[in-house]
Amino acid sequence: MSFVVDQVRRIDGQLDRLQLSATTTDEDWQTISVSDTHDTKKVLRITELQSLIKSLSTTSSASPLSSKNKILHVLKDAEVASEDSSYEQELEWLLVSKAAVQAYGVVLNTILEQTLQVSDHIWYWDDILSSRRYAALYSLQTSPIRMWKWTKDIYADVKVRRTSTITDGWRQFYALVQESVRHRSLATMQRRVVSPLARVRNEASKNQKRLKQLREINANALGVILGEGLSNESIHEEGVSTPSEVRAAADDHHKWKSTITKSIALMGAVLSHVQDPEADVESFDETIGSMRRDDRLFVLAENGGAATAEDLNPAEISTRIEILLRHTLPEYISTFSERLDHNGRPSRLIRYWLPATALLLSSSTILRIAVNRKTEIIEWIQGFGQTCIDFWKNWVVEPVERVIGTIRHDEASEVAIMSKGSLEGDRNSLERMVVEFARDENGSLSDAELIDIKSKVQNGDLTTVLKAYERDMAKPFVGAIRGNLIRALLVQIQKTKVDVEVAMGGIDSLLKQQELLFGLLGITPGVLITFGVVRYLNSVFGSRRGLQQGKTQEQMLCVIRNIHRILTSATPSDYGELYYKDYGLLLCEAHMLRQLASKTFPRLVFREFLIEIDQLTDIKTGLEKQRLVLNRIIETYRKWF
Repeated sequence: MSFVVDQVRRIDGQLDRLQLSATTTDEDWQTISVSDTHDTKKVLRITELQSLIKSLSTTSSASPLSSKNKILHVLKDAEVASEDSSYEQELEWLLVSKAAVQAYGVVLNTILEQTLQVSDHIWYWDDILSSRRYAALYSLQTSPIRMWKWTKDIYADVKVRRTSTITDGWRQFYALVQESVRHRSLATMQRRVVSPLARVRNEASKNQKRLKQLREINANALGVILGEGLSNESIHEEGVSTPSEVRAAADDHHKWKSTITKSIALMGAVLSHVQDPEADVESFDETIGSMRRDDRLFVLAENGGAATAEDLNPAEISTRIEILLRHTLPEYISTFSERLDHNGRPSRLIRYWLPATALLLSSSTILRIAVNRKTEIIEWIQGFGQTCIDFWKNWVVEPVERVIGTIRHDEASEVAIMSKGSLEGDRNSLERMVVEFARDENGSLSDAELIDIKSKVQNGDLTTVLKAYERDMAKPFVGAIRGNLIRALLVQIQKTKVDVEVAMGGIDSLLKQQELLFGLLGITPGVLITFGVVRYLNSVFGSRRGLQQGKTQEQMLCVIRNIHRILTSATPSDYGELYYKDYGLLLCEAHMLRQLASKTFPRLVFREFLIEIDQLTDIKTGLEKQRLVLNRIIETYRKWF
C-alpha cells in the first residue's frame, strides 16, 4: 500500500458522501419519479449507472486502485450522453468523477513507479562510480557493444569512401578498411592517455546526470499533480468536503465538477509536457500554467458556478478521460522507457552474457562427466541419503523414544547391568552352603545355632568356614585330601560372587536413579549434530534473506539521508512550503521508505510509523514542521534503521 492508495481512498470516500443535487422542484421530482417508474428503459439505465459507479469505488474489490483497462471498460459501458435527464446526468457526473479519481490514482502511481525506477538505475551508476571492480566488470560486459559500434563505424566509413565497382576486386576494399582503422586509431590516440576505467566512469557520470534530470522532471510532475490536483482540493479547500454541509447544494456540485474538470486538464498537461525532451525544471510550473490556460476545459472550469454546468457535460469529461488513459499516458510511458533504456543500466543480456557464455561452452563437458559417472553419482546420492536416514533414526529418534519411555517408567527402557533376582539366588545358595558346611563340621549344632550362622552369612560373616579354612591351610595337602579345604575355597568363591553382585546392584541402583540424565546424554550428540547441520544449511540458504535484510536497512539509511538532504537544502516558498520539485522528490523517498519499513518493522510499530510518514509528506504543515517530524522519526525508529 502506498500514499497513492491513501489519496484515492480519501477522495473516493468524500465522493461517496456527495449527494446528488436536485435541479427541479419537489413536485417535478415527484412527477418524474412517477413517470420513470413506468419507463423500463430509464429504470434500467439508472440501475446500470449505479452499478458502474459502485464498480469504480475503492471498496468494490480487494484492490482500491482500478486498472486503466477497467476504467476504460466502465466508461465504454456507461455510454455517457449529453441529453439525459437531470437525475441521470447527475449519476453520469458522479460516474465520471469516480473514473477521474481512479484515473488520478493511475497517473500518480505510474509517475511514482517510473520515478522509483530512475532511482534504481541511479544507484546502479553509483556502484559503477564508487567501485573499481564494478567499473571493470561494466567495461567487460559492454565490450561487445563497443566492438560492434566500432565495426559499424568502419563499415560506414568504407562504404562512403568506396567509389570503384565490384570488378576492381576486394583489394581496394581491404585497403580502405586498413586506412579507416588507421585513421580511427590516430583519432583515438589522445584518448589513450585516459585509462579505460576513467572512460567508463565518465560514461557512468553522464548517464547518472541525465537520469537525475529525468527524476527531477518526474518529481516535479508528481508534485504539481498532488499540489494542484484532487488531493489539494480535497484536503485544503471546501470543494470535496461534504457539500451539503457547506453552502447550497447546487453551488457545491458546480464547484466539485469544476474541480474534476481542472484536475483532468492538469493531468493531461503534465503528462504531455513531461514527454518533451526540452522540459526544464525551472520553467516547469510556468509551462504547465500556460498549457492549462490554453485548454478549453480548464478555462470553463476556472469560471466556476453555473458556467461549468451549462457549458460542460459528463460526455465531454468522459472523452477526455479516455484520451488521457488511452493515448497520453501510454505515450508518456513509452517516452520514459526510451530515455531510461538509453541512459539506464544495461539490459540483462548485456550484464550476464559472460557467465551465460561460459556456462554454454562448458555445458558439454559437464554433461559428459555426469553421463560417464551416472552410476557413481546415483550411488553416492543414495548412500548419502541412507546415511542421513540411519543417523536420524538411530541417533535421534530412538534416543528420544528411550527418554520418553524413561519419563513414563517404561520397563523396556530401564537401564540395567544385571538381571533381576540374580543376587537373591546367589545369596540363598551361599547360606545353604555355609549351613551345610557347619553342620558337617559339627553335627551337634542346634537349630538356634544354625539360624545364628545363617544370619551371620546374610551380613557377610563366614567365621565357621574361615576357621576350618585356616585349620586346613596349616596342612594344605592333608586338608585338601582328607579335610574340607577345597570345599572352603568354593564357599569363599561363592562369597566373592555375592559381593560382586552386591556391588553391581549398588551401581545398578545408581544408574536407575540417574536414568533420565543418561538418556539425555545419549540423545545430546544426535541433537547437536542435527542442530549444527540445520544451522549451517540455514546460514547457507538463508544468507540471501539475511543479506537482503541488511541491504534493506542500508537502503533505509540511504533514503533517510536523501529525505534529510531534500528538507535541509530546499528553499521554502512565500507560504513556508516546499516547491513542487522538492515535494515530489520527498514523496518518492517517503514512499520508498514506507515500502522498505513494511519489510522490517513490526506490525504495530509500522502502523505508528505510517502516521509519522503522513505528517512528513503533508506539504501544508510547512517546511519547519516537516524537518521536526523527520528528526522525530530518526530518533524514534533508530533501532530499526
